[in-house]
Amino acid sequence: MSEKQFVGCIIQARMGSSRFPGKVLKQVYDKKTVLDCVIEQLRFSHKIDLIIVAISDLEKDDILEKFLIENKISYFRGSESDVLDRYYQCAIKYSLSIVVRIPSDKPLIDPYFVDKIIEKFQENHFDYVTTFNPPTFPRGSEVEVFSIKSLIDVWKNAKLPSEREHVTPYFYTKNKFSIFNCSNHKNLSNIRYAVDRYEDLLLVKEIFSKIKKRPIEMNDILELLDSEPLLLKINENVDHNEGYEKSLKEDKSKNH
Repeated sequence: MSEKQFVGCIIQARMGSSRFPGKVLKQVYDKKTVLDCVIEQLRFSHKIDLIIVAISDLEKDDILEKFLIENKISYFRGSESDVLDRYYQCAIKYSLSIVVRIPSDKPLIDPYFVDKIIEKFQENHFDYVTTFNPPTFPRGSEVEVFSIKSLIDVWKNAKLPSEREHVTPYFYTKNKFSIFNCSNHKNLSNIRYAVDRYEDLLLVKEIFSKIKKRPIEMNDILELLDSEPLLLKINENVDHNEGYEKSLKEDKSKNH
């Protein structure tokens, strides 16, 4: 039998979001923060062996370190802008074989959906499995899984600002990896419950207040939104792609 692979979920978090500063420590319900909710949901996973929060080494993230120590959560500190390096150094430190990438703005991440994506990765010989290339699931449910071997390759070769800041573009823009995109039978990518802006937080608070079971699964949210479609008006005017688009502009300026 092959040796069991150690699956680590790395949650990237920082206080310095330009669009919504300090969003990870904003309260959602019962004094639980956005970051609390991400971790609380992921703890229901059956496939993740270790949850680690990877924060920046800047002084403004000392408050996050304090929070993680107080809550006995594994963590790592690294570069704020070179998030790819932060992931690589974190994965090496904790001896991960498989890395699950979940940004900290996903307080409604479905742990059983995450397990299905990990399973898809483990049962095949892919280097990288994703759920949003192209996206067909709700924004806020994104999952990426990759091997430590392929992460090392990306870390060594990725050069552009967008590749370093957003961790995984090198996987799907270079034709050198075995990639699988999990797609939904119906395109639901117009539904958004990732916390990029204050309006997103308001929607997430509403969802948590109306669904009492834990963990909250994707189908629970879809059923709620189906019965109360007006909830989606709360954040319908938010632009969720500006962060990556900003990095692409930096790529162009670097190449000139």
